[in-house]
Order: sequence, then C-alpha cells, then structure tokens
Amino acid sequence: MTGKIRHYYAGGNTAKGFYSLYDSVLAGLERLYILKGGPGTGKSSLMKSIGERFHEKGIEVDYLHCASDNQSIEGVLLPEFGVGIVDGTAPHIIEPKAPGVIEEYVNLGVAWDREELSDHKEDILRLNDQISALFQKAYDTFAASLSAHDDIEDIYISNMDFTKANELTNELISHFFEDKSLSKSSTIKHRFLGAATPDGAVDYIQNLTEDVDKRYFIKGRAGSGKSTMLKKIASAGEEKGYDVEVYHCGFDPNSLDMLIIREKGIAIFDSTSPHEYFPERQSDEIIDMYERCITQGTDEKYAVEIERTTKAYKDKMKEAISYLKEAKSLREQLEAIYIRAMDFSKVDTIREEIFQEINTFIKK
Repeated sequence: MTGKIRHYYAGGNTAKGFYSLYDSVLAGLERLYILKGGPGTGKSSLMKSIGERFHEKGIEVDYLHCASDNQSIEGVLLPEFGVGIVDGTAPHIIEPKAPGVIEEYVNLGVAWDREELSDHKEDILRLNDQISALFQKAYDTFAASLSAHDDIEDIYISNMDFTKANELTNELISHFFEDKSLSKSSTIKHRFLGAATPDGAVDYIQNLTEDVDKRYFIKGRAGSGKSTMLKKIASAGEEKGYDVEVYHCGFDPNSLDMLIIREKGIAIFDSTSPHEYFPERQSDEIIDMYERCITQGTDEKYAVEIERTTKAYKDKMKEAISYLKEAKSLREQLEAIYIRAMDFSKVDTIREEIFQEINTFIKK
C-alpha cells in the first residue's frame, strides 16, 4: 500500500522576482527540519529518499518542487502528521517560529572538506555572482513580459461586461456552496501549481486534481476576469468555513490560477496557455469567460494589436527562460565543486537520523 503523492511549488521565479509562499505552505507544522548547506550537498536527494520511504509506508507525501532546477525538490511534507523537511538556503530563507521546539536546523556543511572548497574560492565567488546576475536578468525580463501581457489584458478589460462577470461568479458561488456553511474556521493554503523553469512552463494541475470529483475548466482571454472570479470564490469559501487550496500564477503571483475545495470535491482552474487542458472525464465542465462576458467580435476587431502584444509577451518569456537555463548550467558547475568536496557517507548518516526521528514522531 502506498500513500497519495501531491506535487506543487512553494516558491517561484516570477515577474515580481523570487516569490515565496513558504509561510502559508509550512503553517501549522509540528515538526520542521531546515536543511543548510551549499549547492550539491545532497539536500534534494535526502528529501526525495525520505519522502519515498514514507510513501511506501502508505503515508501521504507532498513534494515541493524547485522552480530553478526541474530535477530537484525544495521540500517534502507529511501533511497528515504535520512534519516537513525543507531547503533553508537562499533564496527560500525560512524564519523559524519556535526553534528547537518545532524547527530544527540541519547542517550538511559538516560533510564537506573545507580545504578542498577553499582551493576553489575564486571560482565559487565568480559563479555565485554570475548566477545572481542571470536570475536578476530573468526577473527583469519576466517583468517586461508582464507589461506586454497587461497590454493584452487592457484590450479585453475595455470590452468586458462586468455585470455579466459578477452574475457568473455569484452563480458559481451559489452552486458550489448552496448557502451552506461549516461550523469551523477555514484553513487557507497558498501555493503555486506551476512555475517558469529552465525547461519552460511546468504545472501539476493533473496531479493535484486527479482525485477531485468535479473539475471546472475556465476558458477565456487575458483580462477576462478569471483570477478575479477565483478570488471571490475563495473568499466565499473561507467565509463559509471551507478549507481552500489557493494556487497562484507562477508568472504573476498576484493572480490566481486554481482553487481546490476538497470538502466539496471541487477544483476550478484557469485552463488557458501555458496550462491549457480540456475535459476528459464525464464530470468535467467548461466555463467560457470570453463567450459569457466579452463583447462579441473583440478577437477579430483587435486582431492586429493582440497579435503584436502577444508576440512581445512570448518573446520576453522565452528570453527570461533562457536566462534561467543559463543560470542552471552555471549552478551545475558550482555543484560539481561542492560534490567533489563532500563526504556523502556523513549525509547518509544525517538522512537516517532524520528518518528515524520522524518515524518516532509520527508513531506517538
């Protein structure tokens, strides 16, 4: 018997820079191990190994993926038991709430050869500077891409019937909750369903919704009110005491891409590029914001402007991704330096100590 695995992101490379939702993702944990150590010190492998072993025991496991490296994770959680392990190095700095009681720092630096690393001091400093500069170029370029995206939105916003959008939103709220409330406080979790990565846009919508009974696919255009509608539905769910998983846009974290209300068996998400999906189950349903809320003929009337701004948006996105890819290549060079200086038998010992401690904790 194996447990459920869920995949998502707690941080992302966005048009607002590196954006962290770790405070929300880690809220409520009873035990948190914060790993410290340089690149290539085995943090991701340690977490993957522990996650796999608890999964094999039939325990639900959440993997927090790394937006800067498609093969790495930044954290593993056992949500049923309130336990987690996370990478606590920059840029995802984790501030402990109760050090030694809830959080515990784990220093993987005890496994490296300081003299070996000292021999490569100049290379390490140079690579770190180059990587930081590339990330800043990526963030600046994502911001330029968002500006072009805003130009596309302006076209549709100016042709939006907000009365119809509000009517649709109210219909959905009424349909989802049926004027029912739960006699408890809601728990709201903020996450990213996907990210801009060195390999392009990645999302985990299918994984996150695979055990949800009813899925609503929102179709529309930029600026057609998808995110605003999701924010209002999330607010209504919170007011009525339902737990809501709120998934932010990995490009613009101020926008929402998906809500999951598991107590109602409902998922509703923006199903347009770069995470475009179509119904494949009998219960899946499309909500078309363009058809319902945008002036007929808008696409055709503004075709030239839309094509021009869309090209500018996509070109900048590709450029930003290229900087992430270049940063990953340099980071691999940095990792290689640390890997040569590591005694991974010590990391194996640390991994086993953490595994046994968690095993004891969840049996209490």
